[in-house]
Amino acid sequence: MTDSPQGLDLDALAGWLDRAVPGLVDGPLEARLITGGKSNLTYAVRGGSADLVVRRPPLGHVLATAHDMAREHRVMAALAPTDVPVPRTYGLCEDVDVIGAPFYVMQRVDGTPYARASDLEALGAERTRAIADRMVDTLATLHAVDPASVGLQDFGRPEGYLERQVRRWTKQLDASRSREVAGIDELASRLAASVPADRPGTIVHGDYRLDNLLVDDTDAVTAVLDWEMSTLGDPLTDLAVLLAYQELASAGGGAGAAMVTDAARAPGFPSSDEVVQRYATASGRDVGTLDFHLGLAYFKLAVILEGIHFRHSHGQTLGSGFDGIGDLIEPLVAYGLAALGRPA
Repeated sequence: MTDSPQGLDLDALAGWLDRAVPGLVDGPLEARLITGGKSNLTYAVRGGSADLVVRRPPLGHVLATAHDMAREHRVMAALAPTDVPVPRTYGLCEDVDVIGAPFYVMQRVDGTPYARASDLEALGAERTRAIADRMVDTLATLHAVDPASVGLQDFGRPEGYLERQVRRWTKQLDASRSREVAGIDELASRLAASVPADRPGTIVHGDYRLDNLLVDDTDAVTAVLDWEMSTLGDPLTDLAVLLAYQELASAGGGAGAAMVTDAARAPGFPSSDEVVQRYATASGRDVGTLDFHLGLAYFKLAVILEGIHFRHSHGQTLGSGFDGIGDLIEPLVAYGLAALGRPA
């Protein structure tokens, strides 16, 4: 903990908290950057007896429609009364003059974000399987929430969602171009030409994976985190992102999954087919268009990492783990193309 973390003016934050949430903190603030975040910046903040988390956008080169603090805050606040585990939110500040960027403050929830297979191996295969199964069940629980019942009926437009996703991530790619990436334009074109028909929309997380969940000592999921890409859309996009991380981890080596998570390599972790079957059973949904969704997932991951590579190459990232990210993009593109080439 420090009283001067880069990217977070604690004096300004303390003043805002006193005005917006009187009595929440009862001592001087200190904070630390929580490592591992490669998009929005996440800080653990302590003020007397209060343990909080503050989220703000990254430094520099913030893409349009990305890093939306109001969006994260709104969806977690809306989901609080449901069976989806989310942290309690305390307040949102959209005034960039306070700390230099929008931010929100939430409860700090106990739990572990399991990113490494080695951490799960220490728990044993039986507990690993239980944690992975609960991860899938939590996703099905999220997709079962009626958006209108929690005031999120206008949180997105499910109609035409997949077509807009392809256009959006192609636009994000164009905003981060600083070099040639083999195959990425072909992947974008093939996705645009093969968009499946709309299905009923749900709340989607946008980057659902095990290390975006907190799991307690009883192996229960205590919180789903990192909602910056949440919206209303096709629920299979969440399942596909989860599978993309899992398949990359299983492949190992040049696929580059280890820089995010290799949890799926742990003994006891269910196979991709088992994950799909559990989700299909729990949700009651047809999963027949997963090849397209998986291709889109790899494209999205490639574009996100290319944006991080851009920021890192311009000295606009905080924390460690960014070296070599630029080498991971082309393997992701290759996986995306392979997914689209699979027979139905």
